[in-house]
Amino acid sequence: MARILSIDYGRKRTGLAVTDPLQIIASGLATVSTSELFEWLKAYVGREAVELIVMGEPRQLDGSPSENLARVQQFVSRWRKAVPSIPIEYYDERFTSALAHRAMLDGGLRKKDRQNKALVDEISATILLEDYMQRRRNVRS
Repeated sequence: MARILSIDYGRKRTGLAVTDPLQIIASGLATVSTSELFEWLKAYVGREAVELIVMGEPRQLDGSPSENLARVQQFVSRWRKAVPSIPIEYYDERFTSALAHRAMLDGGLRKKDRQNKALVDEISATILLEDYMQRRRNVRS
């Protein structure tokens, strides 16, 4: 089996998470400058087997598109043209940042650590991937 990678795409920074090769556990991978994301991902999939990318789909609470959706769609279009062998699926990312902050509080992180936006992005990507994997398991059962 190959890994599944998730992306919490931001204007400045992008959080990444990945499963283990057996797709059992999701773990934070990195936070990358969005301007360097495309090349970083190409290098990563060049050295690791990735079968799917789960892209957070930014939406408002009412389900309408957020301002970031157009940037996400441009990235996905570029990826699909450059690397068609690794598909990208959109997945609703609403509430992942709030859940990331909650997880940081529950984990006992100090205030200074909770203000680390790169860490929030990586945790958000991990929550996104965990939720995707759980939903996939539920559909299969």
